[in-house]
Amino acid sequence: MKLNSTVLLTLILLILMLGAGSVSAFWGFTLGSAALKGVTAPDARPTPKFASSKSAKEQHTGIALLREDEILKIVKARIEGKTKAAKSSKQDDEDEETNSTKRQQEEKPLQVAEEKPQEGFPINTESEGVSLSVQSARFSGGALLLKVKMQNKGKDSVRFLYSFLDVSDNKGRTLSASTDGLPSELPANGPTYSGTVSIPTALLDDVKRISLALTDYPDQKLRLEVSNIPVER
Repeated sequence: MKLNSTVLLTLILLILMLGAGSVSAFWGFTLGSAALKGVTAPDARPTPKFASSKSAKEQHTGIALLREDEILKIVKARIEGKTKAAKSSKQDDEDEETNSTKRQQEEKPLQVAEEKPQEGFPINTESEGVSLSVQSARFSGGALLLKVKMQNKGKDSVRFLYSFLDVSDNKGRTLSASTDGLPSELPANGPTYSGTVSIPTALLDDVKRISLALTDYPDQKLRLEVSNIPVER
């Protein structure tokens, strides 16, 4: 009786173990299938590679390459275009220069007419081979402008300091003046130099005549003096 109970218990345990193993196996298979759901094996076929290579080849061959003669034609056309543009620019410059020369030639008679000798001028003085000549006296831009020419025909060069230029009116009053264009040194046997002596108009309200006096610097061996320069408004 006791033996039969042991066998029965053993059988029950075996059945329970088999059942638990079966349930575990089924449950594991189910979980594995769910985990691998949607996962596919890689496509090992060579067709896509060949297709991709073919597509790349088609894209590469799609670039159009110019032939050498076409490139030479394009380069030649560009060079000719730049040459024509340069010639056109040069021609425009030449035309402008020609027109400017013509305008200058047309204006010369007017300039000559404007620079006719003023009545009572020039007024000249000379000392030790150095000459000073007042060519004209005209009002312009709020000042009296005296056009002056100087020349040294002596053997030695002569220096001047124009801040020592003495300008006075017919009443003996000293007037302030400035110079422009006159050289600080006259070379021996040199050319004629031109310049301007400017006197403010405000100083010449009741002035009829003015005088200029200039000595060389620093030796003061000569004295250039021009008197009775008429002042007309």
